[in-house]
Amino acid sequence: MTKLDELKRHLKPGQAYRLADLARWSRSVDRHARELVENGTLKKVSGGLYVYPKETAFGPAPASDKEVVRAFLKDDTFLLASPNAYNSLGVGTTQLYDKTVVYNHKRHGEFRLGNRTFAFRVKPRFPKALTKEFLLVDLVNNVNHLAEAKDQVLKRVAERAAESDPKRLRHAVRAYGSERAKKFFERALRANELHVG
Repeated sequence: MTKLDELKRHLKPGQAYRLADLARWSRSVDRHARELVENGTLKKVSGGLYVYPKETAFGPAPASDKEVVRAFLKDDTFLLASPNAYNSLGVGTTQLYDKTVVYNHKRHGEFRLGNRTFAFRVKPRFPKALTKEFLLVDLVNNVNHLAEAKDQVLKRVAERAAESDPKRLRHAVRAYGSERAKKFFERALRANELHVG
């Protein structure tokens, strides 16, 4: 068995690897990585970052966004989000965005990994998974970057806030809201309490 075959034995389809990961199993990591790309085993997605596509009935499938981002950050603490997720809230957002936002503690900026662009945003706090409450707060945080009519969207967000669990929404606002979002939801929740009362 060649050294290259030995290295290949450690690789799992659907996973992403940094050169440092491959170096655990190779003394000539640069040469071996180049050979694995040339023979189609690995696909280079950015400097020092590779994926091992998984074979499917439809051909090779790329590694998941989560897997690529995990290898890129060398960290599991991040949240993948997209402005497209706002469309599920029923607040009048219908645009489709070709961008994935990565909330994390390490990197900031836009990075092209393979054929996808990721917008990395450093945030002190974010949830482990997307929730309706987090998405409402996140939408207000980012409303100026959306293509839709801002006033219409915010009016509908206030209506959705009134239908939400006030305790969970207040927690999300405190934990993840910008100053503007905090003021917006405070007004929306107060107006709802007055209306209900």
